[in-house]
Amino acid sequence: MKKQIGVIFGSRSCEREVAIISAIQLMRHADTEQYDVIPVYIDERGNWYTGEKLKEIDTFRPFKGETAGIVRVFPDLSSGSGALLRLEKGKGLFGRERLEIIARIDVYIVVMHGLNGEDGTLQGLLELANIPYTSTGVPGSAIGMDKIIMKQFFRGAGLPVLPGVAVTRHEFESSADDVAAKIRSELGFPVFVKPANLGSSIGVSRADDEGGLKDSLSLAFEYDRRVLVEKGLNQPIELNCSVLGYDDEVMASSIEMPLNSTEFLTFGEKYLASGGSKGMASLHRVLPAPIDDGLKTEIQNMSKDIFRMMDGKGVVRIDYMFDRDSEKLYITEINTIPGSLAFYLWEYDGIRYRELIDRMIRFAEKAHEDRNHANYAYTSDILKSVGSGAKGSKGAKGSKGGTKL
Repeated sequence: MKKQIGVIFGSRSCEREVAIISAIQLMRHADTEQYDVIPVYIDERGNWYTGEKLKEIDTFRPFKGETAGIVRVFPDLSSGSGALLRLEKGKGLFGRERLEIIARIDVYIVVMHGLNGEDGTLQGLLELANIPYTSTGVPGSAIGMDKIIMKQFFRGAGLPVLPGVAVTRHEFESSADDVAAKIRSELGFPVFVKPANLGSSIGVSRADDEGGLKDSLSLAFEYDRRVLVEKGLNQPIELNCSVLGYDDEVMASSIEMPLNSTEFLTFGEKYLASGGSKGMASLHRVLPAPIDDGLKTEIQNMSKDIFRMMDGKGVVRIDYMFDRDSEKLYITEINTIPGSLAFYLWEYDGIRYRELIDRMIRFAEKAHEDRNHANYAYTSDILKSVGSGAKGSKGAKGSKGGTKL
């Protein structure tokens, strides 16, 4: 019997269209001899849909939920159910509504980019529902989404990061001059300004003076309440490495050097180089990156260490900057669900996309087994001694008379 694989994508995110491209790529490569591939799309309003038409890119130009071949559903969150349900309207004047099971998902492949999907929220929902899923878990996903917290995590772990300043919208609106002066004093120029919780270079810009900095901050605050400002380097080399695995089975890919025509990789350079149909796979790159073996080994080992620190699962991509002047390496960020699932890096290393999907599913199932191996049945017997007062357990005084709630 084939496994029922739910490919879940979209969601309320500025990166929803990138996720659509990544998901359709993946569904075209999944082994249909082993799996029934069931698309599950969350639209910009948060509504869930399924149906074969969701495997076609034209369905999203633009998306209409009432299109034939698409059904609006919602997930059954009962532990281990995996059911996608549809509410069927009753027939006639007094017809009663009834629930219909449209599909039962064995494993979810999570193909989300950005908030409400890559940030730990969907991962938490799937753990609540006790369904295996392919991406990194709740804490690693949450840390990986927030650039400010991510930088603090890396710095706390003793890993090399560029100097940065975090700014809130309230601080900027209260005194833009003070904020700009502080950044100039602590970082100098140039700097790069980034919304804390957004990827794909959306809202990111470079500033070379205080006037430009205020413009960049205004742009970034359109997308987020918190913004990270990072010190810029002089023509650094960008280097990316993917990591695949779970628990003690972790491997690093070859390293790519993306090619960009501007000071940083823009959204267009990342996703529109082929007219938008290939996603991150269309990026112009040098693979393998022309770096010496020592730097290559340093990046691959550091990438595997980061993956383990964040309890990674499935496929991630970790991005670096190499400063030509100081010959120092800095971590830029981790993408816990990278564009195109970084399949192009693994294909270069001899792992076909179909096999990559197989491994992601296997890791998801192993993590699910480990999670359910934990003991959730511990009984403290505390309720036996609880009465009906207002002090709760803090008011307990031994076994005499119990605690009043």
